[in-house]
Amino acid sequence: MASILLPGDGILNHGRLPTMRGSLRLNRTLRWQMLSGDELFPGISLRDFKERRTALRSRLPTESMVILSAASVKQMTDVVPYPFRQDADYLYYTGSQQPEGIAVLYDDADLCMFMPNWDPERETWNGKLAGPDEASRVFGADVTHSLRRLRKVLPDIIRRAKTVFCDLGSLTPVVAELEAFQSALQQGRVRSLNRYSHQQRWVKSPSELNLMREAASITCKAVKRSMQASRAWQHEHLLAATVEYECKRRGAQQMAFPSVVGGGANGSIVHYSRHDKKIDNEALVLMDVGCEYHGYVSDMTRTWPPCGYFTDAKKQVYTIILDVMKECFKMCRPGVTLSQIHSRSVALLWEGLLKLGLVTGPFDLFKFYSFNRTQIGHYLGMDVHDCSTVSLDRPLQPGVVITIEPGLYIPAKQTIPEKFRGIGIRIEDEVLITATGYEILTAEAPKEIEEIEQFLAQSPNDNDLTEKPSLFC
Repeated sequence: MASILLPGDGILNHGRLPTMRGSLRLNRTLRWQMLSGDELFPGISLRDFKERRTALRSRLPTESMVILSAASVKQMTDVVPYPFRQDADYLYYTGSQQPEGIAVLYDDADLCMFMPNWDPERETWNGKLAGPDEASRVFGADVTHSLRRLRKVLPDIIRRAKTVFCDLGSLTPVVAELEAFQSALQQGRVRSLNRYSHQQRWVKSPSELNLMREAASITCKAVKRSMQASRAWQHEHLLAATVEYECKRRGAQQMAFPSVVGGGANGSIVHYSRHDKKIDNEALVLMDVGCEYHGYVSDMTRTWPPCGYFTDAKKQVYTIILDVMKECFKMCRPGVTLSQIHSRSVALLWEGLLKLGLVTGPFDLFKFYSFNRTQIGHYLGMDVHDCSTVSLDRPLQPGVVITIEPGLYIPAKQTIPEKFRGIGIRIEDEVLITATGYEILTAEAPKEIEEIEQFLAQSPNDNDLTEKPSLFC
């Protein structure tokens, strides 16, 4: 496990390579991407983080304060940690990928950071951590303290604030157990930060969109390589390993969520992740995957036949889902809501089920749930289901990224015609809402039936097989 990278230092961040100033391009297959000036992430500078904090404070009542908790390291066993992932709000407002810190915004400080205590024994095992000095020099904090001083410093700030904004769900116990915080809670002075932070994070800046485009591109390339590999490696585990390797070798720090790779009837299990089955001849494989790139995630799904061709029954179901997707794309524009797109998708999928002979009569929600229980999409950004407090009834705006992911999951029941039993198909793209409509961020991965069959018929390009991994800071 790596430790933290500080621009200009030799301290390594979680999932990054050491930073180098300036710019340098090597060749098409081996590329160094550099941070320049005061950037903490590619294209996102200290000034950007300060502007985010200023914008947040402008939305809050006067004489209020904000407490942000970094994520903590979760343990798999007593000595083995789970992969670390930073809290989205903490990362959005500080730029720090390091665990266990506390950030405070209040009237007397744009950014006050409480950083981990210096522990030489811990650094022997885990590497160097950023402390108060780095909080000021790297993250632009104007007030810094060691975490050991939190119990002396933070209570007075809490007592002076009329309102304390935080996320109670992620607030670290060292803050939640303070007498001053408990008193503020009992007095009704503690409010949820999410409704403000999620509204701000909902619309992405151009720099954020660049990172999301890169995450989407990485995932598309990884899925395409997995499609090629599936011709020879018809096993869920091998395809899951392939897509994760292909994402990480292209610069992704980690996967955005546990990969879903289901062959045959396993494709009908929405969050299937066992990956322990061989994919039968003529069966489909459903792959729902995403990666994380500098704090921003991707999420896409493709379904294809590793044998190289769709059977007639599978082609019928796939065509219905793809047509529904295209109709939903037409609704992706400012002013329309995700709820409206969902309602339209349900009506169209029901028409498809009628056409296939899988249902009869007028719309029946209970019957529909037998074939699809999922929403048509969700917001996407720093989290997979991003900005969860933003209503699905809110009109979309330029800069918002959503997913469109229609699907049908046909049960393997005796009441279902045999040719359709156990077919699970979902197609998912990331969609950026623009001023004039939409942009599909994951268009690079084929989804038309002819495109898929032609792509699977091609031999892997020699350059693809020998491609060296890109290197990213």
